[in-house]
Order: sequence, then structure tokens, then C-alpha cells
Amino acid sequence: MDEKMEKKTFRCVECNEVATELHRDYRNGILKITICDSCHKPVDKYIEYDPVIILIDAILCKTQAFGHILFNTSLNIHWKLCVFCLLCEAYLRWSELHSSEQSSDPADLIRYTKEWEFYGMFGLAALELSAFCGGVLLFLWVWVARLQGGTVEASLLLRALLLSCYGKVLLIPVVIWEHDYSLLCLSLIKLFVLTSNSQAVRVILNCSRRLSLVAVCLGLLSESVTAQACKRLPWSFQDTWMF
Repeated sequence: MDEKMEKKTFRCVECNEVATELHRDYRNGILKITICDSCHKPVDKYIEYDPVIILIDAILCKTQAFGHILFNTSLNIHWKLCVFCLLCEAYLRWSELHSSEQSSDPADLIRYTKEWEFYGMFGLAALELSAFCGGVLLFLWVWVARLQGGTVEASLLLRALLLSCYGKVLLIPVVIWEHDYSLLCLSLIKLFVLTSNSQAVRVILNCSRRLSLVAVCLGLLSESVTAQACKRLPWSFQDTWMF
């Protein structure tokens, strides 16, 4: 019983087949990477790579790097990353709402966090992200589970979607240089995040690029509808934009 609990399954980063180990540990400290029985390639070549190389490949949206991070590591920072990105997005929205009130006092950042509008922006950003993830999960559940008879691991897919939003960290420079950003810069960040989301869906479900793009587009549509609905509410904040 204990032996089964300790046994962990991995995935080949090349063909997405299940593997029982990433490497074999021989005596005298000799390690040998496990070869996949299906594609006859190393199960996970990234276990020998420096984290910087893995990060670069993830930024380039390589499916192998995504597979390594999502299946063969115990990286569980998705909720922290999500909250951090939402805070940056909320601050950007707040500053856009009060763009006419400029101040050079660094202490204003502390004052901003005391504004109820800032927390309102955080709530709106969280609601739109929830709508995006919910739209993607709902579509994939209907298409894969109901129509094709497959299985969709909602928790694993949600973790993949949140981790693949790492591109929103690029909002940090926008926060530092408050009013020097442009709509083009924000649009490129959004495009990069959506591309990463699509790759994450492909890796988790081992599906076609078309299906992952449709899922992400429907999630984006759900997010846009939610944003427009919030703007129509009487208590909503005006002149806000959706990231």
C-alpha cells in the first residue's frame, strides 16, 4: 500500500505517454535518463537542463517545456502567481481610472491600496479570469468528456491555465513606469498569455492546436461578455479596460 502511494507517474515530454520514472539511479552516483518505450526518446530531457534554459523554452511556448513543468515537476505556485498578477492588473486599472490625478510621491502607492476602488478593480479582474477559466473548462468538458467520451482532469487543467498566465508578470514594468505604457504593449502581452494558455491546453489534453485555440477563444469570449456585463451594472467603475 505504501509502495503504491509513493509511486508517481510522469509523462514523456515528446509523445505525452505515461512513464514510471525519469531516470535510473545506478551505484556510484551514476544517473541514466529513461528512454520512452513509445517514441524511443528521452522521457524528459529537461531534468538535465538549467532552470534558465527551461524558462527560455517556456517563454518560446515549446510544448516539451510545458510538459516538463506541468507533469514532471511539483511546481505549485499557480495560486500565488495568480494573485500577484491580479494585483498588478488591478493597480493598472486603478491608475487608468485616475489617470488625471498624477503624483510623484512614492507614498501614494500605500494610499492607493486604501482605496476601495482598487479592491473593486481586483475583484473585477478576478471575476474576468474566473470567467475565462470557466469558459475553457466548460467547453473542454462538453467536447472531450461528453461528445468524445474522454476524460478531463479539471484540477490539472486549471493549474495549467493559471501557470500559463505567467506572461502577465510582464505587467510589472508597466506598473513601475506608470503612464509610459501603450495599448500595443498591453495587446502583445495579452496575445502572449493566450498563446501560452493554448499550449498548456494542448499539453494537458494531448490534443490538436485547433481544439486548444477554439477553447481559448471561447474562454476569451466568456471573459469579454463578463467584462461588458460588469460595466452595465450601476455600481461598476467606468472607463476601465479589460486586460
